[in-house]
Amino acid sequence: MPSDERLPDGYAVPETDDALLAECDVHVFRGSGPGGQSVNTTDSAVRLVHRPTGVTVVCRRERSQLRNKTECVRRLRARLEALGKKRTPRVPTRPSGAARQRRLTAKTRRGSVKKMRRRPAGEE
Repeated sequence: MPSDERLPDGYAVPETDDALLAECDVHVFRGSGPGGQSVNTTDSAVRLVHRPTGVTVVCRRERSQLRNKTECVRRLRARLEALGKKRTPRVPTRPSGAARQRRLTAKTRRGSVKKMRRRPAGEE
């Protein structure tokens, strides 16, 4: 999802699918892929462009235009709700001095364990 998509200030996602569909440009076109002649000859694929935000959703899975439109509205609603959620900013943290010391001690201990596995010097 592109990061430049945002909901306009004060925008609320409509409760009903019909109201949400009224805010969209609906484009129907011939779908591609599996489905045979019924897909190649009918305009069953649906593209919704939400005018207030510019979010575009495409669905061409089903053979039925109505089912594809219903799926598009469901996807669009999910995208708009995801855009409306505020992201909590990441708080950068640094390890404490004690944590650094524990990590260095563990590395030293691990290195000495590995050193004990080696053959003694001079033996072959």
